[in-house]
Amino acid sequence: MSRAFVKEADGMDFVEQLPDRPVSEHPNLVTARGLKLIDDEVRSNRQALATAQSGGDRTMIARCMRELRYWTTRRGSAQLVEPPPADAPVSFGDAVRLELEDGSDRAFRIVGEDEADPSEGRISWLAPIAQAVMGREVDDAVTLPAGDAEIVEIDRTPEECD
Repeated sequence: MSRAFVKEADGMDFVEQLPDRPVSEHPNLVTARGLKLIDDEVRSNRQALATAQSGGDRTMIARCMRELRYWTTRRGSAQLVEPPPADAPVSFGDAVRLELEDGSDRAFRIVGEDEADPSEGRISWLAPIAQAVMGREVDDAVTLPAGDAEIVEIDRTPEECD
């Protein structure tokens, strides 16, 4: 019989611990915005855990505990990367605008893994396109899977924290 259907001695249903979320093997580089987002996740999950505990919601407790393990691990390994000098080549945290072969533009910001959201124009520093442009400068050509492109702008203005 599965443990999921066995009653605990105190009469409450047993809820198995959820498996941990995988943690990246790469350095946990973060922007100031990314660090704030991690702190927000820790705080939010602590509040949700307290609510779940007061309501006796064992499934939600397990979910919150899993999220807290993940986000506290990520907070503990976070390495804040300060913006580089104005004349530096493309670096972590920069917003980059490319002109593609067909004349169209593509813009994105290079951020940490947990902060990445391609639909919002934020890509992980580990993404192939980020790797292709890092260390390059304005007017440099880069080869991407979709073809060649030219770096036309580097913006070092840090993103505002939400």
